Amino acid sequence: MSWAQSVTQCVQSGGTLASVEDLAESNFLVEHADLYTSKTSGFWIGIYRNVNGQLLWQDNSALDFVNWGEGQPSEDQLDYCVELSAFSGYWSILPCSSQKGFICKKPKNAKKDKARGHMNMWVLLSLVLIILLGMGFMIYFLFKIKTQSETEREVRRHSTLLEYSHVLTGKDDENDSTNNKEKNEHSVV
Repeated sequence: MSWAQSVTQCVQSGGTLASVEDLAESNFLVEHADLYTSKTSGFWIGIYRNVNGQLLWQDNSALDFVNWGEGQPSEDQLDYCVELSAFSGYWSILPCSSQKGFICKKPKNAKKDKARGHMNMWVLLSLVLIILLGMGFMIYFLFKIKTQSETEREVRRHSTLLEYSHVLTGKDDENDSTNNKEKNEHSVV
């Protein structure tokens, strides 16, 4: 594939052409690229020159490590792209239309971020459920307290009416007994 086709394939799979951060990563890529040397001698990596001639990684990571082959890169080849040799691990500039294999690199935390996103969703869902349950219990207890208070008020009002009624009835009995005493006293004389 050409460099542009390789970029498209990597983007479609959720990554970019590989950036190489250090010698250990370069050696890792060469060791694994060796498995495919029967098909190609080199692989496109994500380094390129922008219109100002600056070398950049496609994934915007810092260009802190380089592993150029002898005589590479040439300043006059602005429209050329970079391949990683499957045999030596050195980089060289080739025309971007050359047919090479390619190495994609996905962000390190893509799976963790997705898992963390799912975890955050479950935590949020749990919090919402707890809040709803809490509100339900609060409404239940407030309703229970309100009905209990109304019942207690009704009982107190009924009790007060009974006491008042009893008091009234008791006073009438006293008046009756007093009247009876007076009648008895008058009759004895």
